[in-house]
Formats: sequence, C-alpha cells, structure tokens
Amino acid sequence: MRVTYTQYFQKSKVFLYPLLRLRKGIDFVPMETYILWDGVYSEKDYKFICVYKCERDKKFLKFENNFLKNHDMFENHVQLPDDEQVYVFNFRTYRYDFDKFINGTYSKFSVGTKNQILNFFGSVGHISEYIESFLDPEQYHDAYAEALDVPLESIQDVYEVCSIPDLKKETLVSEFSPEVELLKNKYLSLEK
Repeated sequence: MRVTYTQYFQKSKVFLYPLLRLRKGIDFVPMETYILWDGVYSEKDYKFICVYKCERDKKFLKFENNFLKNHDMFENHVQLPDDEQVYVFNFRTYRYDFDKFINGTYSKFSVGTKNQILNFFGSVGHISEYIESFLDPEQYHDAYAEALDVPLESIQDVYEVCSIPDLKKETLVSEFSPEVELLKNKYLSLEK
C-alpha cells in the first residue's frame, strides 16, 4: 500500500451495507446510506437506512419485493419528496458491531462481521486492500506510518487506520412529508 485514503467516505456504506448480505453488483444500489435519521432515529436505535432514488418501475418493484421488503431485518419503507425511497433495517442483531462502528473501532468487529465485509469486497484491488487494513490494521501500521511520514509509534498508539464516522454525514435529514411525520409519531409512541 503506497497511498492512504484520506478523504471522508460514507462509513455506513462500507462497513454496514455488506451486512445486509445483498450481493455486490446487484441491479440497484442505494444512493446513500445512514445510521441516524434527524428527529426519527438515534444511534441507540440500531437502524441502518438505505436511500434509493430511481423510478419505481417493474424492475425496481421486483427488486424491492425480493431483496428489501422481504429482508429479515427490514422494518419500514417511506417515500420522500423527489421520488426518494427510504428503507429502514433493524440492526439490533449487530448491536455489538454497530457500537464498534459508532466508536470507529472497526478492528474490534466480530470475526463473522469482518468476514462478511471482506467477502463483499473480495480480495482483489485497492479497495479490498483498504478494507482489510481498516479491519486488521496492525499488519498495516508500517505502511501507514511510511505513507503518512509519521513515527510508527504514533500509528500504533492510535491503532485504527480509518477515521471514525462523521455522525452529521451519517444522518439522514429529510424534508417534511406526511409519511415522515407518521413515522416520527409512531416511533415516539413506542419509546413511551
């Protein structure tokens, strides 16, 4: 590894999306993913949110039915203005890994979760090498120290080689819609 990846990327798309067990290269990929929804879900709710923006034609409806709404972790679907479709998945099954994700301690994910992520990205190419370094940073500390031109001890002290998620960027902020208000009200009544 000669170059480090320093720009922010949507961490939920890299570390959590593979846990849906949808195969890479599927016809429809979320435009964006989130773990929080402003005014609806917080990090303690363990939600994973996928936003799709595409025409709801027969092909998408078939995908929606086969892969999203029939998914064992599927919880809710909301249509936003501008034809954005929001699918909410309950990630309580991955509570341990979700908490590690929030803290940016990707190397502490469970072995099963690490394997799902690694299998999703495969073992060929730069992306797979970055993913491997994020999940098992110790064997990459020398390379990161050299690439960043910092003492090895600095990298070892931090241990993780990928930044923590930016919770602002991992939060869905949506315009008012009747469906969102219903969801907020439903969620708030469940909390009581």
